[in-house]
Amino acid sequence: MLFFLFIRERWAWIIFNFLLLLFINIVFFLDAGFSGMSVSYFNIVTISLTILFLIWRYFKETRGLAHFLGNLSNVKEFLFSESNSLSPFQRKYFEGILNVIEEKEVLLNQSRVQLQEDAEALLAWVHEMKTPLTAMKLMIEQVEDPKLRYRLENEWMRTHLLLDQQLHQTRLASIEKDNRLEKVVLKSVIFKEIREFQAWCMEKGIGFQTKNLDREVISDKKWLSFIIRQILSNAIKYSLVNSEIYISTEVDGNGHLLLHFEDSGVGIRPEDLPRIFQKSYTGTIGRESVQSTGMGLYLAQNAALSLGIIISVDSQLNKGSVFTLKFPLQNEYQKSYGR
Repeated sequence: MLFFLFIRERWAWIIFNFLLLLFINIVFFLDAGFSGMSVSYFNIVTISLTILFLIWRYFKETRGLAHFLGNLSNVKEFLFSESNSLSPFQRKYFEGILNVIEEKEVLLNQSRVQLQEDAEALLAWVHEMKTPLTAMKLMIEQVEDPKLRYRLENEWMRTHLLLDQQLHQTRLASIEKDNRLEKVVLKSVIFKEIREFQAWCMEKGIGFQTKNLDREVISDKKWLSFIIRQILSNAIKYSLVNSEIYISTEVDGNGHLLLHFEDSGVGIRPEDLPRIFQKSYTGTIGRESVQSTGMGLYLAQNAALSLGIIISVDSQLNKGSVFTLKFPLQNEYQKSYGR
């Protein structure tokens, strides 16, 4: 590949040399003064020297290219070192490229700083919003009219979930730094999340059936709660009125713990199923609901992958969905986090 690249690079010079040789041969043929010279000998010597010159340049330039590519991490030092085999024009090209790269790196660093500042400002805003939300929660609990209280609690829950998604979306980029693996009892995490959705569930008449939730997993409790929260909110949102959600665990043949969330809601269309974890994808059913943002499952999937958890979905339209969390084995955690 390098040989053909080299020939293409030197194609004009090669053609020039052969045209020059052809011109000299024509001169020898037309000029009687050169009749005593051996044209064949001259041609052989000229062609041989040209080929030797090209071979020498090929090895010299390809070695220089390989040396340059091997020093990309320190291009500036390589360009200005006396040991490099770049021609003056090549050096000028690379100096221009290096200047452009340095300018882009300055802009990139400025963008990173700005992005970090924006993320910190957004996190501060989200935390500030938690204070009035807490106050609103206390005031809603004082409302005596049950119907009004449930409606207010539902709107409060929607606001709370949106802020929660924004908070975790901002933190997702640095989730590896934020992780703390510990033993987590699934029952305590799931029941806590169910209690948060109590008002919403009561309004829709949704109940829960649980089985074998006393198992322990090694995970980050905060992020695991977030993942379960997103799956539960979707299950409640798309469940039919006066239906039940089944939550259970089992162990597969390889020893992995599986956590199932099964609802009997509207289900997911087959054409939507491969795309439900994509960012901002709401699907056909989601477009019919103003509450859908398309971010919950996307964030849950990304957080799960960082924890070594695999989320799978089995769904049939108008029959419901089953979301399954497959937890890694302990040795897989150790491999992932180097512990």
